[in-house]
Amino acid sequence: MLRILNSRLNFRRRRCVTCFRSFSSLRSFDEDAQIGNKPASQSPSVRTPTLRQDSALSPAHLDYDALYEDDDELDVEMESQGSVIRHLLSQVKIGMDLTKVVLPTFILERRSLLEMYADYFAHPDIFVRIADLKEPKERMVQVVRWYLSSYHAGRKSSVAKKPYNPILGEVFRCHWDFPACKDVDDGVVADGPVPWCRRDQLSFIAEQVSHHPPISAFYAEHYNKRISFNAHVYTKSKFLGLSVCVYNIGQGTVSVLDHDEEYVVTFPNGYGRSILTVPWIELGGTVTITCQKTGYYSNIEFLTKPFYGNKKHKITAEVFGPDDKKPFLSITGEWNGIMEAKWQDKDTEHFIDVNALEIIKKQVKPISQQEINESRRLWKEVTAGLKYNDIDKATSAKQALEQKQRDEAKDRKELGLEWKTKLFLKSHDDGWVYIKPLQQRLQQTSNT
Repeated sequence: MLRILNSRLNFRRRRCVTCFRSFSSLRSFDEDAQIGNKPASQSPSVRTPTLRQDSALSPAHLDYDALYEDDDELDVEMESQGSVIRHLLSQVKIGMDLTKVVLPTFILERRSLLEMYADYFAHPDIFVRIADLKEPKERMVQVVRWYLSSYHAGRKSSVAKKPYNPILGEVFRCHWDFPACKDVDDGVVADGPVPWCRRDQLSFIAEQVSHHPPISAFYAEHYNKRISFNAHVYTKSKFLGLSVCVYNIGQGTVSVLDHDEEYVVTFPNGYGRSILTVPWIELGGTVTITCQKTGYYSNIEFLTKPFYGNKKHKITAEVFGPDDKKPFLSITGEWNGIMEAKWQDKDTEHFIDVNALEIIKKQVKPISQQEINESRRLWKEVTAGLKYNDIDKATSAKQALEQKQRDEAKDRKELGLEWKTKLFLKSHDDGWVYIKPLQQRLQQTSNT
């Protein structure tokens, strides 16, 4: 009889499920918190899908790197997990800060938020072209073009999931080849953020610099083009009833070194809509791009879907010169589709179609060669569990990471120690800057 009952239970637990895809910046739910005394994934009314254990899930038989290269994710049917969501929503109130809410494991995307930030450079050629342009007006327009093309790559599906909350001290590194020069050996940048990268490659590094509040910092540079980007993002979430809002607080700076220009950008908010049915993500809010030296600036509005109507993912943008009262360029369209440009005294023309752009694949060192605090190595067991729909395995691995983080925080508190970041330093304005930016290293080389 026990065998029959166990067989039935296992059959029910193996039910496949169509889930949230890329809650993107919806990362500030703190998975080390608890609702009541139990994680939501362990609610008595929850039946989590699992897969029979066999040699395919044995670490000896797993290619962990391939797990991250595969973009196909097993989705989860919300109807079969409605009890999980109802249990979660019954314990939160509208306007509540969701920092202390833990989400069930099955809605996770198979990568860390730090890796998702690398998607800002899925079109590295558009980014580095900023440095090639001769006039400040052209460079400003190119910054706007790069910025507007940088959001779609991290949100490939209309259904929403959320990435892993990075562990304090977690690091992610990668780089991009450029098709035109990928076979050119131009020497490595040994003192750069990714020391095995060549001068003709774009390199990227990110670090989780704070856990409470959750702050991520990231930096990218192209040595030959003499251009870099430094950013920090602090996320704060609120429950809105049938949706969730995540405020992205922080800014990034594009530094064009040959022209001594800095373009400061801010970030839109993220919204997870229809969380009881088929959840989807949209961006909303006003962001700015400003260059103090040249006086050029842009205001961009990410428009949320109106209550009546089906218009989603709309944007409007205006670009101004230093003495302009009216924009010399107006842009309309969809941030995940086609955008059109209207120049002053000119007809409307094509500005950019993100779906027609090639996404350049980022290059990541094999997990076996990564340091212990690098994202893919840290989360590989969680990723394996999610890939093979073994939610018990994924949940256990995730909870082990979170418990380790709590234990280390407790030890530091008892010893009176403060956490020290390794790659980013806190600035006077509460921002975070990379410890060895390209501009600083070039100045030191010049002085030497």
